[in-house]
Amino acid sequence: MKSFFTKILLLLGLVLTGYCSCNVPEQKPEPAGKVPVGTPVTVTTILTDTMAEYLDLNATSVFLQKSYVKANVNGYVQAVKTMPGQYVSAGSVLFTVKTKEAQSIDNSVTKLDPSFRFSGINNIKTSTGGYVTQLNHQVGDYVQDGEQLAVLSDQNSFAFILNLPYELKPYLANNKMVSLALPDGTKINGEITTSMPSVDAATQTLNVVIKIASPDNLPENLIAKVRIVKYQKSNANSLPKAALLTNDTQTEFWVMKLIDSVTAVKVTVKKGIETADRVEIIEPRFSIGDKILLTGNFGLPDTAKVRIEQ
Repeated sequence: MKSFFTKILLLLGLVLTGYCSCNVPEQKPEPAGKVPVGTPVTVTTILTDTMAEYLDLNATSVFLQKSYVKANVNGYVQAVKTMPGQYVSAGSVLFTVKTKEAQSIDNSVTKLDPSFRFSGINNIKTSTGGYVTQLNHQVGDYVQDGEQLAVLSDQNSFAFILNLPYELKPYLANNKMVSLALPDGTKINGEITTSMPSVDAATQTLNVVIKIASPDNLPENLIAKVRIVKYQKSNANSLPKAALLTNDTQTEFWVMKLIDSVTAVKVTVKKGIETADRVEIIEPRFSIGDKILLTGNFGLPDTAKVRIEQ
């Protein structure tokens, strides 16, 4: 009887085992040679264009010539016909001065002899046009012959003075025409005309005169940025600066170049001219179709698996 129950249990076990094995889904083997997911990156290509490296230096506006209006007699200022900041033309009357003798005797001479018509008043005129930058006397002041009454800035002498470090003087030969950026964002063109025959003893900077075509409404002591071209090259191959990698000491430079759709390798390069956002690649000569990693390139090994993202 015991053996009979044993046989029944064994039979039930075999039936259950077969039932379970029939309902277990078949596991498919992993496909051989499956490529792991790479580092997400974006790519760029070589751009061939004219490149230039610039220097941005400061230049200050000045009036190179100033004229001084002076009294021609001893006397009292009767009228001032101008004000600071006003533009006056050549030959304009700026002051009237009454001599001290006329002031003393007043109209006594005229009363004695009306035909004499003595007034003792002198009109003082300016010989050149310009802006009145200084007034030294007002009505009622006593002035002596030759005393300064006003200062005029000659508008035709308006220029910018560029403070150029002397070691950069060789670059002036290729920069006769320059661009000046004013503090309000306006850009004007200027021409380098001459340089002063001396340098500042402390800073060793050379004063270079830049004349502009339309100096109207520009004040003195205005600081502008002058762009000087250091180097310029046509048909230069360049990449965005983000594509260029370097070591801690910046003695070696390289890029990560795609050799197929999923593999990037390290390529050592020699850089040239740099601008605000691009850098020239002198060696090796990449072709237009070469793809260089732009983002995701930092920290990759010499050969890396990548995944290109749009």
